[in-house]
Order: sequence, then C-alpha cells, then structure tokens
Amino acid sequence: MANSIEHIFSEVPATYELVNHILTLGMDIRWRRQAALIATGAGPGEWVDMCAGTGEMAVYLSRLAPDGTRVRAVDFSATMMAEARGKLETEHVDFVQAEITALPFPDSTIDLVTMSFATRNVNLNREALLRAFAELHRILKPGGLFVNLETSQPPSAFVRKCFHLYVQLLVKPVGRLISGSSVAYAYLSRTIPRFCTAEELAGIIREAGFGEVCFRHLLLGAAAIHEARKAGAE
Repeated sequence: MANSIEHIFSEVPATYELVNHILTLGMDIRWRRQAALIATGAGPGEWVDMCAGTGEMAVYLSRLAPDGTRVRAVDFSATMMAEARGKLETEHVDFVQAEITALPFPDSTIDLVTMSFATRNVNLNREALLRAFAELHRILKPGGLFVNLETSQPPSAFVRKCFHLYVQLLVKPVGRLISGSSVAYAYLSRTIPRFCTAEELAGIIREAGFGEVCFRHLLLGAAAIHEARKAGAE
C-alpha cells in the first residue's frame, strides 16, 4: 500500500500545493502557519517535519526556528522531496528520505515532530496509525511535542454532510483538471470522508503512548490541530 501511495503522489508534486490552496480557498495556508506557531512551543533543538511532502510546513518551521535549532524534512517520496528541495534551497533545512514506521533517529533525541495533511495517508487501519504514532513517540525526548494538522469530521451532522458533499463534488474534478491526475484526487476524495473524528484521533495518539493530548477544531471541524506531549520531562 505504501508503494501505491508513493506512486499516487509522484504524479502531482508540481501542482500539489496549488490544488490544496484552491480546494481550501487558501485556508490551508493559514492552518499550516497556525500549526507552525503552536509548534514553536517546543523550544529550540531538533525539529522534524514528518511526511514533509513539498515542504510547506518545513518552510514555516525554518523561518520560525530559534537560533540553535536544526530542522529536518522527512518523507518517503523521492519525487515530493525533489520538489521540496527546490523550494527550500535558501532555507536551513536538512532532508531525510525514510518511512514513518522506521525512522533513522535514535530514541528520545527529537524535540518536535510536526505533520500536516499526511496522517490520512498513514491510515491504512488503526494498527498502522498506532505504529506510526508509536515511532514518533519513540524518537521524541521526554517532554517533546507532536503537532498534527489534518482534515477531520465536523461534529455537526449537517455540516459534516455538507463537507462530504463538497469533497465528493469538487476534489476529484478540480484536482484532475489542474494536476492531470485523476488517481491522486480520487484517492483523496475517498479518504477524507472516511478519516477519524478529532476525538478518535486523540484517542489513538494517547494509545500510542502520549500523555497530554488536546486538539482544536478548524472551520467547524473540517480540520483539526492536535498537540501531544511525551511524558517524562522534569
């Protein structure tokens, strides 16, 4: 499944950000910036943007990072990372190609992990999400911060139905029109309505070992930012 997801996203790196901006009416830009500002609460140190894609979040982290902070962008897709390298050549960001369930970082060495609009792609099943979050928990230092930005399910049944209808009617045709890929945006139009609620995702993060977990809804719950801390800091 990982190879098929990599193939899907290898088709769209040049237009990926543009399609996201159009489909969210530019709100994804504000949401990423908001998540990056929250992430700075981790303080200086070792920062990792997981499943970095074309590097949007890594750009914000690099520009907000305090002196003495090392920012790394991690992704399993060589095609996406090539796109990100072109964007981040003037930023202070290191690149690491790796799978989220087998990261090349020692235990308890990272101060901050961020993910934005990538958790759905790990969501093959609940166990896959747990393995991924457990690996993030492993590399974080005690007291380390995990910030996750992802689409979610609006609590209101009416808003949820409207959101799902919007996704079904627009994501695939708009994505195909701009990117030329029907496969990638057919995949997105299927996975967005099926993803966890914010409460369910918080529960999975806790089950992976995190102590403090909280979240905030965005756009009536169409997206959410989760914050989680690894227990053990003095």
